[in-house]
Amino acid sequence: MSLEPSVDYTSLAENIKAWGKSLGFQQVGISDLDVSQHHQALHDWLEKGYHGQMSFFERNIEKRLYPEQLHESALRIISVRMDYLPNEAGFATNLTQTGQAYISRYALGKDYHKLMRKRLKQLAEKILEHCEELEYRPFVDSAPVLEHAIAEKAGIGWTGKHSLTLNKEAGSWFFLGELFVNIPLPLDNPVAEECGSCNACISICPTQAIVAPYTIDAKRCISYLTIEHSGAIPEEFREPMGNRIYGCDDCQLVCPYNREAPTTRESGFEARHPLKDLSLLEAFSWSEDAFLKHTEGSAIRRIGIDKWRRNVSVAMGNAAFSDDIVSALEHAQKHTSDPSLLEHYAWALKRQRDRATKIIPTKDISRQQERLVRIVAKGLPRDA
Repeated sequence: MSLEPSVDYTSLAENIKAWGKSLGFQQVGISDLDVSQHHQALHDWLEKGYHGQMSFFERNIEKRLYPEQLHESALRIISVRMDYLPNEAGFATNLTQTGQAYISRYALGKDYHKLMRKRLKQLAEKILEHCEELEYRPFVDSAPVLEHAIAEKAGIGWTGKHSLTLNKEAGSWFFLGELFVNIPLPLDNPVAEECGSCNACISICPTQAIVAPYTIDAKRCISYLTIEHSGAIPEEFREPMGNRIYGCDDCQLVCPYNREAPTTRESGFEARHPLKDLSLLEAFSWSEDAFLKHTEGSAIRRIGIDKWRRNVSVAMGNAAFSDDIVSALEHAQKHTSDPSLLEHYAWALKRQRDRATKIIPTKDISRQQERLVRIVAKGLPRDA
């Protein structure tokens, strides 16, 4: 295929960035397809089994390492970010109220996959108006793409010690998306890493999942445990989970670059009812139909009702003593035959009863979580 000689790709790249921002992306960068600098790290991560049950990493490793296999004619990748931090995030307030469910802030609103994919298609259609030879394919966490590596090359940010992409002005509260294209757009330059000697994310992780700078053992990560992991959650991680029932934001909450991070401009990413201020008792009471109804259009829906109940029961075991929680767990025991759920219900009931008899401390939250709350209140007062 011969590309149009009349196209000024430098001007087109500048226009693409302007069009992207008009479509709601806060930043647009352009990279090539070479992610070889990350090959060895990915191989090492897989060899150590840090991916846990996420076997898709092994199945599609060639496509991750060689992005051209995802779109044969691709020459460039347009990388975009979209801020998602909701207004009135209420991190500290939520974490201190043990009877409430904590849901990672990216999941409180509309599922970002469809929204961003639609905008990427709109961006491609705009490019087509000026470059008829365009061939493209959009991705939003929907294929084996090393999105953080690509964002790094495209100048969106650098990879932080918690493995997320960090931007000096925007922190890390954003989604990433990619548009693979077949046109030779000029490349953007990577930005320098600026984590320096800071290890705040490593020290705050309640399960010590950041086993080394830039290396996550997913099997220890609360986000993985509550979303990707099937079956019983290892008992050593249940108490550190606190009231987190879907995901975990701790490593982002302590990051200095998130102190001035902007809130989202997308109304669809704002926390919606009933996920905002959701009590554990209400969450646990949902039938499967209610779960599907309340999580419609949400990223949460994909975990299913059984993982939902498992996660909520662990949070109930960590909550302050409540007769209502005990009654709810006892009722659930009588109406459940699933061995994994029964194990979690029994654990939560024992925790509640031990707290009532003061076998375990009656303190509402752990010292680690108290420390996190203090950091949030001081460093993120707008979002506390």
